[in-house]
Amino acid sequence: MTTEPASDTLAHKAISSYSHSANPSAFLALNEGNSYFTSPGAEGVIVYRRSGRCLVQFGGPFAPAEHYSRLLGAFAAYARRQRLRLVGIQLQQADAVRYAELGFTVNQIGASYAVDLAGFSLRGSRFVRLRNKISRSLRSGLTVQEAPADQWTGALRELDARWLAGKGKHARPLEFLVGQHGGAAQRHRRLFVGLIDGELAGYISYSPVYGSRSGWLHDLSRRRPDGPPGVAEAINSHAIEVFRGEGARWLHFGFTPFTGLDPACEVPGHSPAFRWLVGKLWERGDAVYPARSQLAYKEKWAPDVVIPEYIAFRGRASLRSLTHVFRAANAL
Repeated sequence: MTTEPASDTLAHKAISSYSHSANPSAFLALNEGNSYFTSPGAEGVIVYRRSGRCLVQFGGPFAPAEHYSRLLGAFAAYARRQRLRLVGIQLQQADAVRYAELGFTVNQIGASYAVDLAGFSLRGSRFVRLRNKISRSLRSGLTVQEAPADQWTGALRELDARWLAGKGKHARPLEFLVGQHGGAAQRHRRLFVGLIDGELAGYISYSPVYGSRSGWLHDLSRRRPDGPPGVAEAINSHAIEVFRGEGARWLHFGFTPFTGLDPACEVPGHSPAFRWLVGKLWERGDAVYPARSQLAYKEKWAPDVVIPEYIAFRGRASLRSLTHVFRAANAL
């Protein structure tokens, strides 16, 4: 077995070939800073980051079905030999069932949201406020276009810094569970920018989604703090029309922790105490993760599908291991 720094080629082959779990955020496996675990005799890869004495796994094993359990077992054995905790985040429902069968404690931790682009339209009364917000931004002089990321590198970084500063002096840039721009994986992403008087007012980066609901993931987005309202909405509306014109079926809005919790989605052996904790984090956890604002933006687009996502603990569910997830994501 081996662990190694992230390899764009290895990860991309795994997430695009082994999409049985249909993880809409699978492309985040290509983020710089991730590490990979592989094992002789088992195809596929496990993506993770280390946080203190804990290995935080992203998604389930990206592996063919017949090698799935073998690869996961090898990774769990590696963690035991190193005397490290093991926790997996953003598992899909099919993963959750497999992990529970293998002795993990598995709980729903949040949900991801997706819009069916077939026949999608902003017409109708439910989108009145969204249309008005987009119109307001366009009246401010906003124009939207798709752009090559390598020509905007400096402007993107400058906007990232301004956006983060606008969040307050203690704000930290999230990673691991959100996307990036730049690096080797950039060639697979698409960038849409909003401009006012030729200057960058906002952007959204979209990543490919593989599997049964293939399409695009509304991934990393930023806007100028002093810009007009509606910049992100206008950019996304423009991108939707481009994707629809190309025949893309789904636009995914990604994972939001603590949301979409449904008792019917829990798997056998889940922890009722941990379920209670996640509910409390939804009520009071904005200091840890901006779940409420993320959900509010996603619900503007009237998602057609809410996809439950899970966390898995090797052993008992624990707040300590959950803390390592958010440390890996730079939220703490």
